[in-house]
Amino acid sequence: MELKKTNKASLENKKLLFIEIGLVFSLLFVLVCFEWTSSEKSASTLEADVAAVIDDEMVPITESTPPPPEAAPKIPVFNDEIEIVDDDIKVEDTFQSLDDDPNLGVDIYDYVEEVKEEAVAEEAIPWAAVEKKPSFQGGDANNFSKWVNKNLVYPEIAKENGVQGKVILGFTVNKDGTVSNIKVLRGVDSSLDKEAVRVVSMSPKWTPGQNAGSPVKVSYTFPVVFQLR
Repeated sequence: MELKKTNKASLENKKLLFIEIGLVFSLLFVLVCFEWTSSEKSASTLEADVAAVIDDEMVPITESTPPPPEAAPKIPVFNDEIEIVDDDIKVEDTFQSLDDDPNLGVDIYDYVEEVKEEAVAEEAIPWAAVEKKPSFQGGDANNFSKWVNKNLVYPEIAKENGVQGKVILGFTVNKDGTVSNIKVLRGVDSSLDKEAVRVVSMSPKWTPGQNAGSPVKVSYTFPVVFQLR
């Protein structure tokens, strides 16, 4: 009986497969050789670098001489012997008693609290109640009215608005003849009131009023008339 091989049992069909397997193993072998060589080189290079770093970091040790210890303080030596010296020094007695010189010393007085007297404000006497009334420039109140009218300036705003009337002022003629405490007792218009106060505050000195021959403060009520012409 003649034996026949089938195509599946023939090794010629698997020849190409075996060649590819051989090539794969060859490549693997070559790669393993290259890796081995590179790892040896890298290890040797790393050792050289480490050695170089260690050599760079090595600093020579310098020994410094420590300072000498401080000297211990000397202990004072006390002498038990006592030397007796003659008392030949003369001391002048410069103390002087206060009884020897009457000009020395301080006088002592009892403390007395100073009492300040409160100034009592003297009230002005009304014009009608004073014995001798104040006079202005040697005349009576009419002289003062003439002086006021001569120095009075009619406010322009009052002229434009046709404002006129009588401003009643109150003021005091002091003991020295000066005029003070000027007040508007009854006003007409603010412009007229201010002008009346301004003129009276410019008043020269009066001859003061008197009671029992002594000058006194006198209160006076005075009208300032504003009239358009």
